[in-house]
Amino acid sequence: MLLTLLYLVAITAEAMTGALSAGRRGMDWFGVVLIACVTALGGGAVRDVLLGHYPLTWVKHPEYLLITAVAALLTIFIAPLMKRLQVLFLILDALGLVAFTLIGCLVALDMQLGMLVAAVSGMITGIFGGILRDIFCNDIPLVFRRELYASVSFAAAWCFLLCLHFGMAQEQALLITLAAGFLLRLLAIRFHWEMPKFVYRDDAEPPH
Repeated sequence: MLLTLLYLVAITAEAMTGALSAGRRGMDWFGVVLIACVTALGGGAVRDVLLGHYPLTWVKHPEYLLITAVAALLTIFIAPLMKRLQVLFLILDALGLVAFTLIGCLVALDMQLGMLVAAVSGMITGIFGGILRDIFCNDIPLVFRRELYASVSFAAAWCFLLCLHFGMAQEQALLITLAAGFLLRLLAIRFHWEMPKFVYRDDAEPPH
């Protein structure tokens, strides 16, 4: 129940951030709704396709499409207020990241897949919506160039899986992982923790 509630909050928040990204690119209302739905539901869809988990989540629960579409249209009208809600959206995004990750892990575990696959499934669910959003908006995905994000998702997945592996009840493992992953993401934002970057420039003169 807690995960379901967090999931609904997360897809709403993600849809609104997707709508803002579309607005920055000057897209029409259809584009705004499309980008919002991709941002909110794309990670789960990619996971389901890769794992052969059917029907896709949004096909099984079409109300999720309605929620994200309404959130996108609402964003169009309240966009001038969104800057004041930036901190709130960072908090909701951090919660959503861990919630998406846990749901991805549970899907893989329900399919009797191994721990490594479950961890990757969780990470895909957590980050791929944002990756698809940025690709569709012709941007380098933020997940590859900002504070720890994908690594927080992967760490949270392993935290959850190891808790289960050592015999902890699923509810306890969920709560511990939610708290730990949420805290790690907020600390990464606060202190600008980033993965090491690889910078390569080919300065050699081309042959004449």
